[in-house]
Amino acid sequence: MSTKLLLVRHGRAGHRSRWEGDDRLRPLSRKGKEQAEKLVGLLRPFQPARVLSSPYLRCVQTVEPLAGALRLDVVDADELAEGNGRKAIELVRGLTESDDTVVVCTHGDIVPEMLEHLASADHLHLPRDARWPKGSAWVLSASDGRFDHALYLPPPA
Repeated sequence: MSTKLLLVRHGRAGHRSRWEGDDRLRPLSRKGKEQAEKLVGLLRPFQPARVLSSPYLRCVQTVEPLAGALRLDVVDADELAEGNGRKAIELVRGLTESDDTVVVCTHGDIVPEMLEHLASADHLHLPRDARWPKGSAWVLSASDGRFDHALYLPPPA
C-alpha cells in the first residue's frame, strides 16, 4: 500500500499572549485566512480523500477551504491537539493502512516531533534546514507502513 500524508501546520492566528479567551478558540488572523484559501491550490492536486484536524479552531479553519473545495468534511481528531505528539504519531501510523491521501492539520509542537520520529524510526530523509512555519505543509509518502519520502511546501505567500 502507498499512502500520502499532507502534514499541515495551521495558518497564522495572531499572538497567543494577546488572546484573552480559551486558546482552543483562537481563530486565524486575516493573513491566516489568506493562507488557508491559498492552501487549496497547493494541496488540491494531491486529491486528498480525507481531512483530519486538531479540534483547535485555528487548525479547523486552516483546512476548511480545502475540505469545502473537495466536498469533504473536516474530521476533528483530538490526537492532533497541542501536546499530543505521541498520540498524533500513532494516528499517522494508522493512516498508512490505506491507499488514501490524507490531510492532517496540527500545531507547531506536533510537526517537528512527528518529523523527528519518522526520520529516526523510518529513516525518512529530511533536509538539514527542515522547518515548519505557520501555513506550511509536508508531503510525506509511505509504503508498506514506512514513511520513505518527504517534500516541504512553504507557506503560500
